[in-house]
Amino acid sequence: MAALARLGFEDVVSFNSVGSLQPRLGPGTFVSCSDYVGLQQGPATYFDDELKGGAPGIANNLVPRIVAALAPEFAIATGQTYVQMRGPRFETKAEIRIIRHWGDVVGMTLAHEADLCTELGLRYNSLGIVDNYANGLEGEAIDFVRFKEHVKGNQERVNRFIARLLETLS
Repeated sequence: MAALARLGFEDVVSFNSVGSLQPRLGPGTFVSCSDYVGLQQGPATYFDDELKGGAPGIANNLVPRIVAALAPEFAIATGQTYVQMRGPRFETKAEIRIIRHWGDVVGMTLAHEADLCTELGLRYNSLGIVDNYANGLEGEAIDFVRFKEHVKGNQERVNRFIARLLETLS
């Protein structure tokens, strides 16, 4: 992030693999998060002894343009809330029972990425794909083999999505 800021960039577009906390967001769904919860670990920061960057958040200033440009080929569920958990591991079923009331998707990095961008004056734009239902959400334990199959199955669509995204932003 610091290198992007030093090079003069103003916007960052992220693309995250996420787990769904809501049945309506099945594997293969493209999402954009507009807010996040990051309580499990302290925020990432470039400044250990002073507050910088203002209120944390997600700018998503490019997302309306991206959504319009990629439709109708790609529908993006916007306005989602991301819950960041400590990785690299899947969450327990008990953790999912709690955090599914806090947000729509779960992952390991977005909150830190957005915080760092805010500190540096970069506008953060959130995009991602649901690669699995969260542990226990569909009544069964998460299956790592099935998760990897979802990721592999989504890859061609993700590649096409990224290609179209790059066309849109160039």
